[in-house]
Amino acid sequence: MASAANSLRLCLRSCSQLPTMRAARPAILASSLCLRRALSTTPLRGAAAEETTFDEDEFLETKRYNNQGEVLADMLKREDLDDADRARVKDMLETWNKVPQDVRDQIDATTRQVRQSTAQIRYQVKPKKASFWNDDEKDTDMITDEVGEDDFEEDDILSIGHAKLEEHREAREYARIAVWEMPLLTKFARPFEPPTEAQPLRFRYTSYMGEFHPAERKVVVEFSPKDFPGLTEPQQLKLMKLAGPRYNPDKGLVKMSCERFEHQAQNKRYLGDLVQKMIATAQVSIPLGPCLCLDPTDMFEDVPLDTRHHKLTSKPRFPKEWRMSEERRAELESIRRTAFELDQKKQKSGRLVDGVKIIEKHLQNVPVMEDQPVMARRVGKQPARKR
Repeated sequence: MASAANSLRLCLRSCSQLPTMRAARPAILASSLCLRRALSTTPLRGAAAEETTFDEDEFLETKRYNNQGEVLADMLKREDLDDADRARVKDMLETWNKVPQDVRDQIDATTRQVRQSTAQIRYQVKPKKASFWNDDEKDTDMITDEVGEDDFEEDDILSIGHAKLEEHREAREYARIAVWEMPLLTKFARPFEPPTEAQPLRFRYTSYMGEFHPAERKVVVEFSPKDFPGLTEPQQLKLMKLAGPRYNPDKGLVKMSCERFEHQAQNKRYLGDLVQKMIATAQVSIPLGPCLCLDPTDMFEDVPLDTRHHKLTSKPRFPKEWRMSEERRAELESIRRTAFELDQKKQKSGRLVDGVKIIEKHLQNVPVMEDQPVMARRVGKQPARKR
């Protein structure tokens, strides 16, 4: 199916070119062909075929008309027209001759302007065979003046600019909340009260400022077995063994988390019930079946506390022996005092060596050679000379 651009090009060409050229084309092409040789397997070759190749665009360019009257007058000369078409062409020619000259000039100017504006789509550009994928050539079939809804007309910024403006609006919104709404929360502020012995559990939540996030449901609880006043030391040790890898021996805390439920309150309730079950297991027996239950006197004494899950990192500490004590400070003071008194005695007797004076005296005795330049001697390993 031909495109709109090719259809317009063919219509303009048929209206402004000689009508008889289409009929004359087969004869011209027939004259340019050469006969095939019988019983031959070689393809056609010859310079004569290339010289007589018919170029329709070049041939039609030489047959242009100045106005529509010349086109109609030339159509009357055709012999293949029937009587009805010839009568219709005569009527059109008479009507054209009655048109005033200024109207003719206006029609010719309009036709010339249309031809100039459609010059790019009337002539098809032949792609070069040497080009790769015809990248350097323009496809005239894709030329169109229609503007769609999604076309960019240089009247708006790009999507990157819109995203930047959206970030700016979000920052201004949070700044507005911090200035006007956050100060109103001061009336709900309460002084800090440290947890009491009746509150040994410490819960931690995660909030994303009102936005939905799958990690927001997670709740973490931390507690120390030593914070429960109702547990004895064997029961506390049993609770540590029940916690397993969730027990941190360095901090002495048990840390557990839950995110299996949709809301934070549900996860918190599950952790609270789990801690109660662990405490009950460390204190009393729990039935495991109709005839099987744990022995409340069994404190897991034969099971050692497994801490292999926790890697102990030993930090280097300053040795206690190297710390400054009063005895060491007094000893250093006595050594410094003895050395100072020895230097005073040597100075009085003239046996104290002053390095600064010795260097200055040596520099005064060194002669200065002003006429000859001083050559710096290269220090280091000298290269071996070639023999």
